[in-house]
Amino acid sequence: MSRGTELKLSSKSRATALAMALSGSLALAACGASNESDSGSGGGGEDTAQLSGELVGAGSSAQQAAMEAWQAGFQGDYPDVQFSYDPSGSGAGRDAFTGGSTDFAGSDAALDDEELAAAQERCGGGEIFELPNYISPIAVVYNLEGVEDLNLSAATLAGIFSGAITNWNDPAIAADNPDATLPDQAITAVHRADDSGTTENFTDYLFQAAGDVWTSEPDGEWPLQGGEAANQTSGMVDLVGQVTGAIGYADASRAGELGVANIGVGDEFVAPTPEAAAAVVENSPAVEGRGEYDFAIEVNRLTEGSGEYPIVLVSYHIGCVEYDEQATADNVKAFMEYVISEDGQQASAENAGSAPISDSLREQAQSAVDAITAAS
Repeated sequence: MSRGTELKLSSKSRATALAMALSGSLALAACGASNESDSGSGGGGEDTAQLSGELVGAGSSAQQAAMEAWQAGFQGDYPDVQFSYDPSGSGAGRDAFTGGSTDFAGSDAALDDEELAAAQERCGGGEIFELPNYISPIAVVYNLEGVEDLNLSAATLAGIFSGAITNWNDPAIAADNPDATLPDQAITAVHRADDSGTTENFTDYLFQAAGDVWTSEPDGEWPLQGGEAANQTSGMVDLVGQVTGAIGYADASRAGELGVANIGVGDEFVAPTPEAAAAVVENSPAVEGRGEYDFAIEVNRLTEGSGEYPIVLVSYHIGCVEYDEQATADNVKAFMEYVISEDGQQASAENAGSAPISDSLREQAQSAVDAITAAS
């Protein structure tokens, strides 16, 4: 964790908040429940310092930079917890969690019905939590010499990734960019090779916003033949950067030196900023029919609101409300408490460029964190 020193947050300020949420469960583990207390009551640093054992997560590679910050901050207070996170991709992370090999998953897409059933089974038939703890725009990244500013409407973007538009001087691209000098250059459209929540969010946008051009339903696995493919976020960014004329999609925090397109929303072309991503999430409804601590969001891809960016990634932390072991429950609870805190969200924003969750999302998430416990 090379960034641990600069990202480590104040132990004193976080320990107080964490102790309040953890005092009940930690006291039970340490003292045999001789002094029960409410989850909101205070507790000393001596209790929280006793956290140890393992905390294992896997999944979203888009969360990687944020996870580095969260891991550094969390382990600044809990150095005896052996924390690991494998950025193997959202699909792999969900599979690892439902298979029981991790304590939580990071996922750039909410669980589907089949996965939800598998997660509940993995959690002993009990409830699961899905917390939208990481909000970030998905940038359409490109590598095109001489074009520093690029606008793309939904239909044009869908045409590029469906293979209907194959050259950068196509009339549709020119119509979106009347002041640009577009080269006679073949387009290389790059998609993710792995099962990716970023892909699922991106194809969901194309399907909803340009359904007459993009007819494939949203999926974490790229649904079409052709084009170039790369594994994980880092592979996507590397490949687009290596090929002149390439275009792809990636978490905006990882765009680096690549060009980033503005996306058509109503009469505007909107850049993928954290503020624009947060704005569209605030105006999006919850997924219906979920459990008490499942806060999956149905992103409003069809927004025409000024300053709202619709290709947004809402990335979740998924886990059990009840774990088999007390130590696991305590570690998951403490980590999630830190992630949703103002300090944790600020660390993510600084290291990954994400949008801090709103107070309403934090309040929802806190109810789930407070409920995390061990089986009696």
